[in-house]
Amino acid sequence: MNLRQPLSRRTVLRGLGVSLSLPFLEAMLPKSVSAATSPEIPARSAIFYFGTGMNMRLFTPQDEGRNFTLTPTLEPFAPFRDQMTVLSGTYLEHGGGHGGDYPFLTGTSPAATKMTISADQIAAAQIGHHTRFPSLQFSETKGTGYPGNVSTLSWSEQGIPLPAENDPKAIFDRLFAPVSAEEQRLNEHRFRQRASILDGLVGKAKDLEKKISATDKSKLDEFMTSIRGVESELQRDIAWATTPKPKPTTAGMGDFQQKFNPIEDARRYFHLMYDLTTLAFQTDSTRLITFMVRVESAGGALVTTKMQNLAGNFHSLTHHGEDPVKLRDLARIDRVYMEHFAHVLKGLSEMKEPDGSSVLDHTMLAFSSGMGIGHSRDLLPTAIFGGKALGIEHQGHLKLPPNTPLSSLWHTMLDRMQVQVPKNFQDSPGPIKQLIKA
Repeated sequence: MNLRQPLSRRTVLRGLGVSLSLPFLEAMLPKSVSAATSPEIPARSAIFYFGTGMNMRLFTPQDEGRNFTLTPTLEPFAPFRDQMTVLSGTYLEHGGGHGGDYPFLTGTSPAATKMTISADQIAAAQIGHHTRFPSLQFSETKGTGYPGNVSTLSWSEQGIPLPAENDPKAIFDRLFAPVSAEEQRLNEHRFRQRASILDGLVGKAKDLEKKISATDKSKLDEFMTSIRGVESELQRDIAWATTPKPKPTTAGMGDFQQKFNPIEDARRYFHLMYDLTTLAFQTDSTRLITFMVRVESAGGALVTTKMQNLAGNFHSLTHHGEDPVKLRDLARIDRVYMEHFAHVLKGLSEMKEPDGSSVLDHTMLAFSSGMGIGHSRDLLPTAIFGGKALGIEHQGHLKLPPNTPLSSLWHTMLDRMQVQVPKNFQDSPGPIKQLIKA
């Protein structure tokens, strides 16, 4: 059999002086293997935030187990009931009010002087090098929103919020638009500038090392560790800059290039954002996505502006005072959001992997909020979908012990992605055992 020596990912990057993993390339296969053959199917996860809670009385099922009765809010998930688990009893220690967006993935009080790394970025630090984008941040509002109600769920190791993007065209172009010659020239210029700055910093640090105390040397070592991390990021950026972007198959999806007003067509907007989630995973552009579907406090306008006969805007409805009309309208709004969310489940379930399984089988999607009903920090609207091939054992409706930390769900997802979870991870007592296939 005539076999060529397959191209090694490590060999490709040896000349750059670091060990980084390129995306899967045909040249990495023996010559006799078909180009359609795929490497090991990656694990992926996406986490979604619905600010200001939901009407839990029409969200939470009354019965338990795999044959639970879908509530009116959850009915859009009927086609996926064997790929979902509703989790009752989740709790966010620093949630409630309108501050639950800060601790959602960090477990840190919004009053803290410094935020800690978010769960998705713990994963990005370990597996992000496999993809062009270590993680992606989506939101209904652009940027970070910091220091008010934030537009992002992701926080770096240094406690810095990572900005989110809300424009489908901008996201699509970032993921898939070919890099022009001018962009390539600018990239190379930026790379040279960054390298020069890093070289200068290293040189100054070495000069300082000869003049400072042992205590200061310890601090300098921490600084040098940070510099080495930035150097690795630079080499990674250089490697990906010379790797062509994938060409996605967008048949049946909307037009990502056409500008429109999301307020005028929320359904189209959310479908495009969820299609981008699907495409990003299907092309292995990233394996980690967070999406602030509805920001805290001021969120909800994308869906409610065109809804008829509401008894107020979304925020005012959440202060329902047990008014049955307001509670009804809250449930109506929740239902619309769930109908939109079902679109991403449909897209991932219909996309197939080389072995015939669905992309959804290898992807975990979870959503919750920083509050339940009545601005509480417990009884959160929490559910997880997909991930069967990753060992997720769906339970339909699982009643957890009261005040089960929401971080236990993130712990479960990190565990299933083979990410090493730090000791004393937030307030998690460990993964949710009922969700893990024995």
